[in-house]
Amino acid sequence: MTDKNVLVVDDEKDLRSLIQMYLETSNFETFQASNGKEAIFILETERIDIIILDVMMPEMDGFTFCKKVREKSNIPIIFLTARGEEWDRVHGLKLGADDYIVKPFSPGELVARIDAVLRRFNHNKQPEEGLFQQFESIHIDEKGRKVRIHGEPISLTLKEFDLLLFLCKNRGQALSREQLLNSVWGFDYIGGERTVDTHIKTLRIKMGSIGESIQTVWGIGYKLEV
Repeated sequence: MTDKNVLVVDDEKDLRSLIQMYLETSNFETFQASNGKEAIFILETERIDIIILDVMMPEMDGFTFCKKVREKSNIPIIFLTARGEEWDRVHGLKLGADDYIVKPFSPGELVARIDAVLRRFNHNKQPEEGLFQQFESIHIDEKGRKVRIHGEPISLTLKEFDLLLFLCKNRGQALSREQLLNSVWGFDYIGGERTVDTHIKTLRIKMGSIGESIQTVWGIGYKLEV
């Protein structure tokens, strides 16, 4: 049984549900979003292994979403859209998509392509110099976006990983919530500082016995002491 999580991003609810049914039959766990903005929130709160992405959506279209994701992550992306012109296919692939499927589609082919993209993605994740960092008992693979604590892997969301990496690279320094928001979420993030507190709380839990190494600095924010 697979333990892979698929994020389906499409503004057609019935189609999302249909894709979910196909994927769950093949033992994939499925998350749904109706546009790029919803999808970004899910990426920040859930561990997603691959994204199935439409182009024409309100709020944030698929091309814009793909570009934003590629600025932060190499997570596999497959476009699934009615936009089948050559320019659209080329543009999607140039933005960093791993595959491009034109609707209407075969459910069996979709599952097969997901499997193929995931195989290529996992095969190509080779160790590269400077991309592995060790902070005492915290081992971080920046390229593969994986974390091990005392040699054991832990599952982190996109933002949890970025937050832990930033804390590690600035260990020993007291970092304000504003610094963390600007560095991890970006200057244009419209959420409040409570977002940082929530992610820190979750990180501490996931890190187990060394979660307490993320210390609260009263009146300022947080620091990592390892």
